[in-house]
Amino acid sequence: MVQFSPLLRLPTSEELPCSDETPVDNELQNLIPNLLLNILALLWSKRQDWFFGVDMAVYYLYQGERQPTVIPDGFLSIGVPRSTSEKGRLSYVLWEENNIPPLLAIEIVSKNYNDEYEEKKEKYTRLGVKYYLIYNPNHWKRDKHQPFELYRLEQGKYILQSTEPYWIPEIDLGIGRGKITHVGLEREWLLWYDREGNAYPIPEEAVETERQQKEFERQRAEKAERALKEQQQQIVTQLFSSGLTIEQIATACNLSLTEVKTILGQL
Repeated sequence: MVQFSPLLRLPTSEELPCSDETPVDNELQNLIPNLLLNILALLWSKRQDWFFGVDMAVYYLYQGERQPTVIPDGFLSIGVPRSTSEKGRLSYVLWEENNIPPLLAIEIVSKNYNDEYEEKKEKYTRLGVKYYLIYNPNHWKRDKHQPFELYRLEQGKYILQSTEPYWIPEIDLGIGRGKITHVGLEREWLLWYDREGNAYPIPEEAVETERQQKEFERQRAEKAERALKEQQQQIVTQLFSSGLTIEQIATACNLSLTEVKTILGQL
């Protein structure tokens, strides 16, 4: 459990390193968390009470002492400001975040094993992360684990959950795997899901859906305009055949003289 002593002088995020400067050894460690972030940015565009960090240092205390920095591939915190300044967060410092730990931490296992199943699990336990997701798409057989393992913190211990997508009631979203094409890569990705088990659209799909909707609206407007003109032409022709003058037709149909003459082919 995270503890904080008001008598302890703690450094600010400006004073702390923003990372351990260790590069990721697989682009998926950046691409997958950023995809989850971008989907949330679409879903929660009007919310200002959440933060999703990617490859960002997290600083915290345990039993009153500063702990070694932990840097999840991705993490989600709820109940914190979406942004703290124009510069954005340099790191996630619990004593600057009202001591709110991440709700969800995500680790993506790569070629170089980084103790995702042992040391990091202990760190996230001390940090108080309620949900810990280990995604191991390529090396799960080597590590003798499953590709998707989500743990829930219960009474100080992480318990492996069996459902996927896994529903997280605190955010009214599920998280799981799905095969899609993103940034030109057709493969399995981590995605957010609704209650019915449907994956929420990724940014490319959302843009395409918006384009299709605009095209549909344009075609519908053109169709309605053509139908109106055909109806006007039929009415004007009938009125003219019945002996009404162009002026009378214009008044009756709320059209200009030019419009009536155009319909009758007199221009």
